[in-house]
Amino acid sequence: QVQLVESGGGLVQAGGSLRLSCAASGRTFSIYSMAWFRQAPGKEREFVARITWNSLSTTYGDSVKGRFTISRDYAKNTVYLQMNSLKPEDTADYYCAAEWAGEKYWGRGTQVTVSS
Repeated sequence: QVQLVESGGGLVQAGGSLRLSCAASGRTFSIYSMAWFRQAPGKEREFVARITWNSLSTTYGDSVKGRFTISRDYAKNTVYLQMNSLKPEDTADYYCAAEWAGEKYWGRGTQVTVSS
């Protein structure tokens, strides 16, 4: 029902910043809560951040609190993840998800590598 395309990943040094984007297709972007997850090689998928459909609430995983910020632009059908003070342990594939009516729709992911 919704197509998601992530972008903005890359290689960055520890302490640096990146902003990830997730572009959503269609006319129903505003009904979805949007979230970011990440998965490092050999590790389980980890929750990173979520913003509700009306942007009234945001939630963050413990490992990124105070460093990452999720936001959304309804006019652009885009969700962002601003990542500051990056650490090598942030290295992972980052996935965007749209959540509604008990369903999750996933993007294909974008790779983030943080060097020491």
